[in-house]
Amino acid sequence: MQTRPRRAPGGGRTTEASAPPRGPDDPAPPTALRGLDAAGWLAALRGLLDRPLTSYYLLLSSAGLLLVIGLTMVFSATSVKDYAEGGNASASLAKQAIFAVIGVVAFWACQRLPATTYRSLGRPLLLTAVGLLLVLNLLVAWARLAGQDSARIGPIEAYLNWLYIGGIQLQPAELAKFALVLWGAHVLARKGAALGWWRELATPLFPVVGLLFVLVGFNDLGTMICLLALLVGLLWAAGVRMRVFGALSVAGLVGIGLLVAVASLGAGSGEQGAENYRLARLTNFLNPPAPDECGDPCWQIYQGRLAIEHGGWFGVGLGKSSLKWNWLPEAHNDFIFAIVAEELGVVGCAVVLSLFAVLAYTGLRIARRVDDPFRRLAAAAVTTWLVGQAVINVGGVVGLLPLTGVPLPFISDGGSALVVTLAAVGMLASFARAEPDAARALHARPPARWVRLLWAPLPPLPGRRRRPAPPPAARGPVPRSRERRKDEQAVPRGVRQTRTRGGTANERRR
Repeated sequence: MQTRPRRAPGGGRTTEASAPPRGPDDPAPPTALRGLDAAGWLAALRGLLDRPLTSYYLLLSSAGLLLVIGLTMVFSATSVKDYAEGGNASASLAKQAIFAVIGVVAFWACQRLPATTYRSLGRPLLLTAVGLLLVLNLLVAWARLAGQDSARIGPIEAYLNWLYIGGIQLQPAELAKFALVLWGAHVLARKGAALGWWRELATPLFPVVGLLFVLVGFNDLGTMICLLALLVGLLWAAGVRMRVFGALSVAGLVGIGLLVAVASLGAGSGEQGAENYRLARLTNFLNPPAPDECGDPCWQIYQGRLAIEHGGWFGVGLGKSSLKWNWLPEAHNDFIFAIVAEELGVVGCAVVLSLFAVLAYTGLRIARRVDDPFRRLAAAAVTTWLVGQAVINVGGVVGLLPLTGVPLPFISDGGSALVVTLAAVGMLASFARAEPDAARALHARPPARWVRLLWAPLPPLPGRRRRPAPPPAARGPVPRSRERRKDEQAVPRGVRQTRTRGGTANERRR
């Protein structure tokens, strides 16, 4: 070992051992360099996350990638069936792409709107959703009494969960989710600290939510569970006491039990006198039968697990699924995650789940950083809605949760769900630009005028009013103690005006 001189603290020289030169076959010192590398990566990641517009870019990237993956998997899951039935392999892709374009336009419009517009849209949107649900349920009940699959009144036709208005297919339950987000966030933000009392929650939130649950859950139990998850996220962001969640959980379980029971009377796609399909799904989840004894209730679950097993780690290849050849029911909608697992494997499933995790982190980050109570509540509710629905769908496909029949956001085939989902993400993008740091950064270096005109305007700066406050209303005549004196100075409140004492004492006695 070689030594080299160094200066001692007292001024003398001493020697210290120097490391010998490392040969090509000698191992590198692991701990120090690796620790520095890990610390550097963490510091770089922390620096990226601390940037003012990180929430906005994370939201755009995760939602955009999920949309692209969804269009790809819809084409893969439907191309064989479309070609066999109509000779056009891209028929379903074309429809989904049209709805994707409409959804992108809705995203663009929603990210340009301020919070005051969303607060004013909550009640009209909720009334519209309730009206459409009432029409849908009445027509479906009429069709059941008449022994038909659908009912029609003029240009309006109803079939299960779908309403056809002049050839346009609409699912009112999807609109009800967005309406509950806007209206519920507005009601809770207006009540503020008064949410500690039960009567403030009982009027008007719980009656309206109960009406929505009945109208949606009668035909679609899965969507009602998504509404319940949305409500839990809304109340959690509002800081409601835990006993409210306990009471809400009990009420939700009782309501789900009743909706499962009424399926025997014809609720949803059930038929009176036939097997209760909702109860069969629960029993098959709790006590699954053997594969050779699996009948119609668990056929979809069995085929979905076969698709996941067939995919393995890296999948069989995009477009090479064999279960989509009319073996797996609803392969393009409720069970599209099974097609993802078969064609892209565990790696593809991990990518999809990671994108949903990024979306969840971004939504909660926006809810934590915005300073407006309405924005905070609405962001938490939308995030709980989208991520909760994804968890319910994936859990049902892999067998961790009972089947409920809800689509996978961004991925499953469905026009109404895709448009409403992209509109909700557009609202989140508007809130991400309104974060205090993001608003200051955008105003410090504003983009070009044509960019603001075509994409999104500048958000308001935090702590400033966009419009001057209106003057206070008149409160009647001014009291005498506040009248103006001759020198235009206001008399202090409670102080009487001084009286001059002129003349002598005898004159004053007179």
